[in-house]
Amino acid sequence: MDYRDVEQRIMKRLNLRSRPVAVKFADSPPAGIEKFRGTEPSGCSFWRLAAEGRTFYTVGSDHYNCAVGSYTHNIPLPPERAKELEQTLGLMVESGYLKMEEVPGIPRVTRTPGAVVYSPLGEARDPDVVIFSGLASQIMVLLEAAQRAGSAAQFPLLGRPTCMALPAAMAQGSVVSSGCIGNRVYTGLGEGEMYVVVRGKDLLGVAQELETVASANEQLSKFHRSRRESLASA
Repeated sequence: MDYRDVEQRIMKRLNLRSRPVAVKFADSPPAGIEKFRGTEPSGCSFWRLAAEGRTFYTVGSDHYNCAVGSYTHNIPLPPERAKELEQTLGLMVESGYLKMEEVPGIPRVTRTPGAVVYSPLGEARDPDVVIFSGLASQIMVLLEAAQRAGSAAQFPLLGRPTCMALPAAMAQGSVVSSGCIGNRVYTGLGEGEMYVVVRGKDLLGVAQELETVASANEQLSKFHRSRRESLASA
């Protein structure tokens, strides 16, 4: 697949402001790709770096600062930090942000990755998932394209934690996430923006259906505007 062409077509058709981010859960560090250097407070922070144009891979220790993200990515914390997940969840429960009984239902990557590769979509190598961010109206069209392609999951709108959208999409197909407060702080996601995460193997089908769906929405917009003008009396 020509990922660069797919990225350009989708971004142009939807007028997206941020580059889509490709993520690959690899068994081992890939050859020819730079290892991440430095520290970040969360796994979703790497999305921001990739959207800015960087291609790199992380290893398990790069994710330890985010106990919840490590949980969704099936990255075990080392013994000396193992209590951080319990502490983080305790804070979320105490504040009323989360109920402990919700935790077992959070989707997780099925096996521990040897490396996680992040890149802009155009630089991708067979990604497991692609993360698109945009305004609700843009995400709506992209989700409709996934539905037309037969690759949309049956999940409801996902919320916190945002990172669970990746394993959810890997397992069942395209999902929409409203984002969570941590993700919005760490990535700079706009107040009116949200995500759709597309499974890598479904990407071409979604891209092929996008033109049909986008054109249909433009026609229907004119149709509904005309009906509103002629029928709305309040």
